[in-house]
Amino acid sequence: MKRIAVVGAVLEDPARTQKAFNEVVSTYKGIVKGRMGVPFEDENVAVISITVQAELDDINALTGKLGNIPGVTVKTAVSGGGK
Repeated sequence: MKRIAVVGAVLEDPARTQKAFNEVVSTYKGIVKGRMGVPFEDENVAVISITVQAELDDINALTGKLGNIPGVTVKTAVSGGGK
């Protein structure tokens, strides 16, 4: 059953982490429905939220790969699955 989820990520030192982050997200472009990024240049941090719709295994695979990138912290909120 497909679920809707929001993946929130904090990237420390975006100049170093953003390329790897974007490469992972691009491999899951089929499930990505929206993306928003907010740079905090004074703090050298970027905050990114990604809305996805997919099977729970695919959502977990995406968040697992993102969370394995050094300097990236990821949290996910997943819908209950609906009817």
